[in-house]
Amino acid sequence: MNTITPPSTDEYSEFYADYVQRAKQRVDLFAALSQQIDEIRAAPGSLTDKQALFRDAPKEWSIKEVVGHLNDVERVFSYRLLRVSRNDVTPLPGFEQNDYVREAGFDNYSLDDLINEFEYLRRANIITINNMKEEAVNYRGSASGFPISARALIYMLVGHVEHHMASLHEKYLPVAVTL
Repeated sequence: MNTITPPSTDEYSEFYADYVQRAKQRVDLFAALSQQIDEIRAAPGSLTDKQALFRDAPKEWSIKEVVGHLNDVERVFSYRLLRVSRNDVTPLPGFEQNDYVREAGFDNYSLDDLINEFEYLRRANIITINNMKEEAVNYRGSASGFPISARALIYMLVGHVEHHMASLHEKYLPVAVTL
């Protein structure tokens, strides 16, 4: 596969529309998958682990928790992608992201470990996507009670990272670097 056309709105839940739209803004979806590894590595610059504990509001996630959340979702979306791209129509459950972040204890991880984990997860996904049968992107299943296609999940992988990178650059990093 050289390109993947954007999914139609019946291929994903409205909840994921922002992610799909953000992914569509990238010129090359395949390039974006690997470029995001470098972008996540570069984003924190020379932040210390202590600075990466910064939260932009008391009940918001820390920078480490945001990166840990990216890893959790990379795993969840990749599992969904595996199942759907193998033409498995078994309904897949949702997950509660706040519970996952709370239970993970990401603030106890080093920022380097969290970033390395993202890279390993994403590189595995790139290999899977690059070796997927062409027709597999059209396969559909369901997740969280809504239809989902393999194509939409690939777009969602990129768009989810775009969404949180924008938040990090707008709300978190400008303040954290001054701490």
